[in-house]
Amino acid sequence: MKDFPVVCVGGSAGGLDAYIRLLKNLPADMGVAIVIVNHITIMPTQLHEVLPRFTPMPVELITENLQIERNHVYIIPANRDLHVDGEEFHLKPISKPRGWPDVITVFLRSLTQFWDGKLIAVIVSGYDGDGAAAMCGIKEVCGVTIAQRPDTATQPDMPASAIASGCIDFILSPEGIAKEILHIARVQETIGSTAP
Repeated sequence: MKDFPVVCVGGSAGGLDAYIRLLKNLPADMGVAIVIVNHITIMPTQLHEVLPRFTPMPVELITENLQIERNHVYIIPANRDLHVDGEEFHLKPISKPRGWPDVITVFLRSLTQFWDGKLIAVIVSGYDGDGAAAMCGIKEVCGVTIAQRPDTATQPDMPASAIASGCIDFILSPEGIAKEILHIARVQETIGSTAP
């Protein structure tokens, strides 16, 4: 069973700016997997083509049964719900095809059930409140919850909804989020190296 940290970064409108600012400030050898769950469903995503310019980590569009590895950035494809089973990603037809999707919430809830490692849930710029409903569940499994500071977000609705859940640990700029992720990763690395 894989047990390294997974960072879920959920966003939509205005998210690209946050993803770039975040990835530019993260090293390639932190020992975590980063999963970007962008909840715009109308068009095929191009994030896996755009983001490699801003990170030394490999950036992959998620496919069915793709193995989850450290030091990789993974991108959810459009119009799919994303799940994990502890080793691999699984894609399912989107469960909420009309209205605002809840793909971030769906993935975070899957992580709380089926991932053994540390969880870090990050909500950045976007409309609506996808992800907010899963924040308290992340806390219940001793995960860390982070929202982008609304005044640094192109669209503050999504981080504001996450903050309103009452289950957010840190409210930070994308650069501050990167520092906190790195700090958590280093702590986990220390815990792992001292475990019996």
